[in-house]
Amino acid sequence: MTQQSVIEEITTAIRPIVEASGNYLEEVTVTPVGKSRMVTVIVDNEKHLNLDQVTAVSREISEVIETLGALGETPFTLEVTSPGVDRPLTEPRHWRKNLDRLVKATMNDGTIVEGRIGQASDSGVAVGAKTLNYSDIKKALIEIEFKSTVKSADVDEDAE
Repeated sequence: MTQQSVIEEITTAIRPIVEASGNYLEEVTVTPVGKSRMVTVIVDNEKHLNLDQVTAVSREISEVIETLGALGETPFTLEVTSPGVDRPLTEPRHWRKNLDRLVKATMNDGTIVEGRIGQASDSGVAVGAKTLNYSDIKKALIEIEFKSTVKSADVDEDAE
């Protein structure tokens, strides 16, 4: 069985479980690690996943993969996780989930658009003062923002 067919078989088997738990199946990867395999399953939902939700769906996914036989007798480690901040926004629901966050979008023509995510529909999104069609976006990533821990009143201007 090819790597791609293993991924497809696992994906087909676990998608109903993930969706029944109120989540979306984003991606399944299978990576050889020595004599075993690492199965990584990325799940997401409309809000933010918590540890209890990930644990519950992880148990169910593990049981299905063990009985599936797609990996044969090869031992595996299962990692169920949510998308990281470095994961591109590719679906309208990704944009809706990140309303008011800072985003950097590279357009198909190479221009860069940066701004806060505003209203997001099924066909496009407001980024700052611009409205973008999803079909015109090549890649979009959330920008990490660091908030200052020093309040302006805490700074001693006479200390210089």
